Amino acid sequence: MQDMILAVIVDFLLGDPYNFPHPVKFMGKIIYYEEKIVRKYFKSNIGLKVGGFLIVIINMGIGFFVPYFLLKVLRGYNMVYHIVNIYLIYTCISAKCLHIEAKKVYDALSRGIDEARDRLSYIVGRDTKNLDEGEIIRADVETVAENTSDGVIAPLFYIMIFGASGGMMYKMVNTMDSMLGYKNEKYKDIGYFPAKNDDLFNLIPSRLSGILMCISSVFRFDVKNGFKIMFRDRKNHKSPNSAYPEGAAAGLLNIQLGGNNYYSGELVEKPTIGDKTKVLEKKDIIRTIEIMYRAEILFLLIYIVIKIV
Repeated sequence: MQDMILAVIVDFLLGDPYNFPHPVKFMGKIIYYEEKIVRKYFKSNIGLKVGGFLIVIINMGIGFFVPYFLLKVLRGYNMVYHIVNIYLIYTCISAKCLHIEAKKVYDALSRGIDEARDRLSYIVGRDTKNLDEGEIIRADVETVAENTSDGVIAPLFYIMIFGASGGMMYKMVNTMDSMLGYKNEKYKDIGYFPAKNDDLFNLIPSRLSGILMCISSVFRFDVKNGFKIMFRDRKNHKSPNSAYPEGAAAGLLNIQLGGNNYYSGELVEKPTIGDKTKVLEKKDIIRTIEIMYRAEILFLLIYIVIKIV
């Protein structure tokens, strides 16, 4: 418990320095080479699906057992064990990084629409070159809300259950989805199982995130509406999970998220999440970051109480 608390504090203080050694970078390299090998030996649609399934099984084993056995070996070296354990847990949590990247978009809006579009392009998959200010704010808010689950609550959830190994396994699952889980022609087969596996791993954390976001916002934001929109619009997303944290944020702030976006020049029509009670404003980015931290702190407090009792 102490190691996890310290890891959260380290994340809050440091975030993810660009040149700092990070396990996710290593995971990305593994997945990149695995994809090349699969595409070399599996040519058919079914073959690529089988290859994607093998990538999932192999990488989940790597993600869990490499840190598990590393920590087991270090168990007899108390200080080194705790340093490595804290480091592994810290690299699983992305709250400060998410905060920093979202705030860059917020700050860029004051310097011009073109810079804001450019900053946003680093953290979203949609086309950004023609977005207006409201659309930029919406995309930034959606990213923070969705990643409150993927980057904060979900890794903490698996760390609380399985320790650092659980967190690293989740990050591997999430990274596989980020790199392979697209629905376009190139990745629809090899990415089928990575995407489905990510959906499965986020099933509980996404719903838990939405609930934590709402409960932790008591006396600050519109909690009643947060729960209302989260459950009402829970299916208004291509992902079976993302609408829960996005719906919570939309309801808490009385704003509307979702809607159509362009991806690689192609219009993708999507339903909206929330009601347009008020127009999106820059401050909603800061408010969503606050909601993320509130949910993280509440989750930690609940875990501490359970462990103590």
